[in-house]
Amino acid sequence: MLSAHSITKSFAGVPALKGVSLEIRPNEVVGLIGENGAGKSTLMRVFAGTHQPDGGTLTRDGQPVRLRNARDGAANGIGMVFQEQSLLLNLSVAENIYLGQESQFVRFGLVDWKAMRCAARRQLDKIGVDIDVTARTSELTFAARQMVELAKALTLEETIARPLVILLDEPTSVLSGSDIEILFNRVRSLKSRASFVFVSHRLDEVLRISDRVYTMKDGEVVAEHRASDISGPELHKIMVGRGLHTAYYKEDRQLPPRDEVLVDATDLGAGDTFSHVDLKIHAGEIVGIAGVVGSGREEVTRTIGGFMSHTEGSLKIMGEAVHFRSPEQAVRRSIGYIPRERRLEGLVMFLSIAENISLADLSAVTKNGLINYHAERALATDWISRLHIKAPGPDIACRKLSGGNQQKVVLARWMTAGSRILILDHPTRGLDVGAKEEVYELVRELSRQGVAILLISDTLEETIGLSHRVIVMRDGAVTARFDAAPGNKPDQVDVVRAMV
Repeated sequence: MLSAHSITKSFAGVPALKGVSLEIRPNEVVGLIGENGAGKSTLMRVFAGTHQPDGGTLTRDGQPVRLRNARDGAANGIGMVFQEQSLLLNLSVAENIYLGQESQFVRFGLVDWKAMRCAARRQLDKIGVDIDVTARTSELTFAARQMVELAKALTLEETIARPLVILLDEPTSVLSGSDIEILFNRVRSLKSRASFVFVSHRLDEVLRISDRVYTMKDGEVVAEHRASDISGPELHKIMVGRGLHTAYYKEDRQLPPRDEVLVDATDLGAGDTFSHVDLKIHAGEIVGIAGVVGSGREEVTRTIGGFMSHTEGSLKIMGEAVHFRSPEQAVRRSIGYIPRERRLEGLVMFLSIAENISLADLSAVTKNGLINYHAERALATDWISRLHIKAPGPDIACRKLSGGNQQKVVLARWMTAGSRILILDHPTRGLDVGAKEEVYELVRELSRQGVAILLISDTLEETIGLSHRVIVMRDGAVTARFDAAPGNKPDQVDVVRAMV
């Protein structure tokens, strides 16, 4: 249905794709895996028409095609569900589903909204979901918006007289287990009318949903396997060149915390989101908070980070009582925050690596009120070397970096600012296993330096593996506490029991 033959693509002289060849056959799901920067998303954008290759050939149903833009991709029956989502939150569900295709509903210069809504419901019925097509998209959960994205891709069936190819770029990165299963069921039910390319860092999910799996490394396809013929650990080894070993979370580097208490919350609460939370974090200690969506753990971290104000109890930072009303106040108290949505809250994407790193502490690169750009670039160059950030130089915009390298830039910013307290809100979301391991290494080093770390993570395994102590929350309250010393980590079953 769709093939790539020796595709090449470079950005600012840096090769992203080096002679990539692969094929997508009728009625199948093709998994595509690789470390951050391997070229997966670039290849997907070449297929969708949003990037044009420097060399090589694309074929659709055996015929060469040239996709100059997304409209050309759509005209060839290729739809894409983007990792960061492409919906306009201020429009209705129906308007988003038919964005760019409104002309079919225009009569005498007026939009027939009733017809558009009926058509949008028909698209949603294809995937078996009940979503109000008149609702503003911003009111939907992320999972529901993902379904709208899928319905939007399926509108191509109305204008294309051949089966579709739908590209799913990290569609599960922020979905819960039940939402992932719903998405997978929809994909399986649609295989009779479309083929899918599924890009993910979660190897178990790739093997569950895919028929075949391609592995990319450094811009090249290095392996192809039937999903039934290979295991997750084997894929991991092909991806990163080493096995998934027991020291993945660097437990051998987990040192005892120091005596100094840097965060001390007593009977802390914020409206109806959480209450009566007691929390102490010592210098050099990593405290993980486990809980399901709505448990209150996100609100606890955002309260300590200054995004919310507590309404009851007390909060002391390094021994002094505080009542934050903005993140700026928290930063002044030496608190750094690494958010889950690094592209929205963690980085200014159009600024360079150098500008992003210095952002939290401009005093490090200013003199007499003026920024010393030479010092700023030198600082960034040092961090690029120390954290192994893959980039041609400190002047490249952060939007051009892979997810793992973007996360390293955020870490470098707070390390430059000398933050003594770090809040890690899903720090490895969207990262491949190799990039995760590098982040774990950095987290252990920060702990060794005496930084107090509050962690919430996508996986329970990561929370337990990294933490000195684990606190469990449910319905806004703490339900259990576990010590997590090396070699004596709590059992996941016991933690889950306290979560639900």
